[in-house]
Amino acid sequence: MHKVVISGTGLFTPPNAVSNEALVEAFNAWVRGANAANAEAIAAGRMDPLPESSAEFIVKASGIRQRYLMDAAGVLDPERMVPHLAERPNEALSVQAEMAVAAAKGALARAGRAGSDVDMVICACSNLQRAYPAVSIEVQQAIGAAGFAYDMNVACSSATFGIQAAVSAIATGAARTVLVVNPEICSAHLNFRDRDSHFIFGDAATAVLLERADAATAEGCLEVLGCKLATVFSNNIRNNAGFLNRCDAAGIGAPDKLFVQQGRKVFKEVCPMVGEHIVGHLGELGIAAEGVRRFWLHQANLAMNQLIARRVLGREATESEAPVILDRYANTSSAGSVIAMHLNRDDLVPGDIGVLSSFGAGYSVGSVALRRI
Repeated sequence: MHKVVISGTGLFTPPNAVSNEALVEAFNAWVRGANAANAEAIAAGRMDPLPESSAEFIVKASGIRQRYLMDAAGVLDPERMVPHLAERPNEALSVQAEMAVAAAKGALARAGRAGSDVDMVICACSNLQRAYPAVSIEVQQAIGAAGFAYDMNVACSSATFGIQAAVSAIATGAARTVLVVNPEICSAHLNFRDRDSHFIFGDAATAVLLERADAATAEGCLEVLGCKLATVFSNNIRNNAGFLNRCDAAGIGAPDKLFVQQGRKVFKEVCPMVGEHIVGHLGELGIAAEGVRRFWLHQANLAMNQLIARRVLGREATESEAPVILDRYANTSSAGSVIAMHLNRDDLVPGDIGVLSSFGAGYSVGSVALRRI
């Protein structure tokens, strides 16, 4: 069994930074229009007026202050509120592959590797733009990798589940160098007309390069000490979009074909699940929680991360122990914890231990224990 390291990480950040204020302005304009169109029903008591949102409400509810979007114009148009992402010819690189390749180039450069060194690619994300051919195979071709590739989806936990699959492949000799990419266009499945969730997501892509420890040459590699995964079925986070939708016209365009969640139930159920998961994983590895230098947690909600860190450490975590990128990037699904790691790993010294953890729909939770070598 070969030891495995993360030798490089990469990040693609979309060009459009959208503040809470800009998002709220568009949302409230739509609300005012909808209320005006239904003024008679509202006056008669047959309908309640739609409430407006505010930047302050968003920060209080989530800790988010802005997000990056692949397209801002479509989202900020009250008449549309959906990103403009034109279909591309089959011969052109798809938008998700393009994002993934941009992130992959950063990971490869940091690891001192070329695309031809890669012999396995996993595209792990919450939504894939098509069923087949696999986006991962498209990325494989674009970077000049050999071997094989496949797509996988475990919603917000996709990155840690993908890393575990990569670790297993390298440890057993099925591959030597694995690229895991997480291209997330969350704005495309977000209902920007839902006050409770219109602010949650942003877009981004991350990449993680893993390879055999005895072959890695990069500085600052992170040795994988262990991976732990768990799933429990729940309907509290759901997206019913799928290929069967066309078989029942009554459901086409319904809100459940986009992201929907019962936020309070998710908070109440997921936080203890993740806290216990990380504590259990560290216990299995013989690592004391206070011996962990950094927790790179899924960036979904600031209060959730604070509660999870408190459960693991038995006290409030410092910003250094559990860094936050949620305020700038919002929830980028599977990419969030990797962004936190990518932007907050260079100060680690040999021997420092970190835990990468993601969690979300499913329910699913994954954790990867790492040591700077």
